[in-house]
Amino acid sequence: MRSTKTIHVISAHAEGEVGDVIVGGVAPPPGETIWEQSRWIARDQSLRNFVLNEPRGGVFRHVNLLVPPKHPEADAAFIIMEPEDTPPMSGSNAICVSTVLLDSGILPMKEPVTEITLEAPGGLVRVRAECRDGKAERILVRNLPSFADRLGAKLEVEGLGTLTVDTAYGGDSFVIVDAPSMGFGLVAEEAHDIARLGVRITKAANTQLGFHHPDNPDWKHFSFCLFAGAVERGEEGLRTGAAVAIQPGKIDRSPTGTALSARMAVLKARGEMGEGEQLTAVSLIGSTFSGRIVGTTRVGDRPAILTEISGRAWITGIHQHMLDPSDPWPEGYRLTDTWGAR
Repeated sequence: MRSTKTIHVISAHAEGEVGDVIVGGVAPPPGETIWEQSRWIARDQSLRNFVLNEPRGGVFRHVNLLVPPKHPEADAAFIIMEPEDTPPMSGSNAICVSTVLLDSGILPMKEPVTEITLEAPGGLVRVRAECRDGKAERILVRNLPSFADRLGAKLEVEGLGTLTVDTAYGGDSFVIVDAPSMGFGLVAEEAHDIARLGVRITKAANTQLGFHHPDNPDWKHFSFCLFAGAVERGEEGLRTGAAVAIQPGKIDRSPTGTALSARMAVLKARGEMGEGEQLTAVSLIGSTFSGRIVGTTRVGDRPAILTEISGRAWITGIHQHMLDPSDPWPEGYRLTDTWGAR
């Protein structure tokens, strides 16, 4: 075999959503902060294309690059590469990264609980891992501050008319629609329709509503559309269905950790969820993330909440992605059958 580059990857998924982790073969990108490094990766595109485009990647794949942390309190840092975005934070990817770090021995595991601090592009996240028999069985992540943006905003979507939506930030930016009122029961058979409709709603929201993070002027768009189920209250707390449409047109297989934080921010703003309460979100494949409001804060001039989200992840394989010098598609390719129109 011959190769002009070899990238070492440990593959994982968190409650169904793929979150591979690059553990070797890539030098840290330039930048004084993890955020600046992530912006370099977003602009440069070469690493994103190599690992996300076919034939090595696909629209279903997220990939995380481990880099040395910049903050003195952080044990490790990671840069998230999603199909279309290089975001500040991702719950499922943080859970995958934590699991890979501990299960592979990159960071030492202490049973029954290991505490680590990760540096995401958007800031520090504190992690508690419940561990047994050499396996990180459940990851609990103190997420970035989350806040409701607009409540009950009107949005025109061609073919749908006027929708009433909420917008919020939970480590990433969301436009949130009520799934039952749109005729969705949030079952697996609806994934195709929800994915394509969600992309249309996200694009409409970016055009008509816009998003601006008070403390991060670089983040000024909506990434996702959350189709939110009704909230039911039971003995174990609150429970809801969730389906997040990810550009260019897929559904998150997990319940989406940042969406869970964003939904809790909206519920808190409406007085429908209080500090200390738990909300469990269920994905289209039946997997779950649980979230709690653990405190309040402010982001710029906005009231915000501090959340803890939890879920499980599993390592699925070890890969070496290589590039033969004669390969005519060194950065891969995309076709609209799965990637959608650009």
